[in-house]
Amino acid sequence: MQFVVKRDILLKSLNFVQGVVEKKNTLPILSNVLLQLKDKKLSIVATDLDIIFYDEIIDVQILKEGSTTTSAAILYDIIRKISSNSDLKFDLKTENKLSLQSDTSNFNLLCLPTDNFPTFEDNFEGNEILLESRKFLKLLSKTRISISNDDTRHYLNGVYLHLIESNNRCFLTGVATDSHRLSSSSIEIERADEFSSLILPRKTVYQLSSLLSEELGKLTMQISENKIKFNIGNIKLISKVIDGKFPDYKKVVPINNEKTLVVSTKEFINSIERVTSVSLDRKEGVKLSIDKNNIQLSVNSANSGEGNEKIKAQFDSDNLNISFNSKYLVDIANEIEDKNLKINLKDSVSPVLIEDASDRNSFFVIMPMKI
Repeated sequence: MQFVVKRDILLKSLNFVQGVVEKKNTLPILSNVLLQLKDKKLSIVATDLDIIFYDEIIDVQILKEGSTTTSAAILYDIIRKISSNSDLKFDLKTENKLSLQSDTSNFNLLCLPTDNFPTFEDNFEGNEILLESRKFLKLLSKTRISISNDDTRHYLNGVYLHLIESNNRCFLTGVATDSHRLSSSSIEIERADEFSSLILPRKTVYQLSSLLSEELGKLTMQISENKIKFNIGNIKLISKVIDGKFPDYKKVVPINNEKTLVVSTKEFINSIERVTSVSLDRKEGVKLSIDKNNIQLSVNSANSGEGNEKIKAQFDSDNLNISFNSKYLVDIANEIEDKNLKINLKDSVSPVLIEDASDRNSFFVIMPMKI
């Protein structure tokens, strides 16, 4: 196996591989990346057995076909330290030694034979669903902030993707919740009768987000019985889906919160950031004392002091005091596209609905805290 490839092209692919490959692995082969030269292209494959990443590089000079696997972390670390736009010359000297040369550098990398690398069935018979990259990335960004880290309820460790029909239009909706907050975002798609609801795992959500923020080519999605496949340009990402039933989230979405608070999104975020500076534990509660024209934000930390600040706002009801986990509030506010944040309240203990005037297809629910 011999080939020459530009450093920047290979580095871009290996950058994505880092997010897939597990650093601490009981199976050494899973720490490796598969390099395969065949049919005038270089294929790059990495997996942790739950996610499989494939990329194809066509802009490569193939001197001799073949394949091998080598440490994904070491290869990436070497290549990112080589100067930009260099030519990388690879030569498989023996079954377990890969030579890499560039400019004045010369490395010999240890390899493992490809026989041990996991092979996967790639039979997705359902129709491909075409998605708009930017819109789907936005859906993932808005929902992933609420993914749960509680492994005892594994079915909350991802984004629940399902179809909703409204006024003869079809929407792909993503929902995530950790039982303290909930995020929902929808994008309109062509009809997709074969799509059945699934839970996309946290790691896959983050890998997809990083791919889509770099690669904004054509995006398609295809599902099989227990897997989902995304095609983005030359890249394929195949993932297992979470086996479990997502709870009926509609039950927790407030429908009669009639007290409306409107505040500048940017001012609200900055004010929370400032008053929580006094607290070492950023999860500590921030108290909002709301009247017709203002919000008084305050944080009182037993260990480090207190912070108070008043900002302008509009509230259409009587004075109300309510407290939240400050991190949850900032996470949600950062996903609001409109210059103003609309918060719908009922009382100081009931769930709160947050809306975005610039994106009617997204909303957030957050539970108040008792302080």
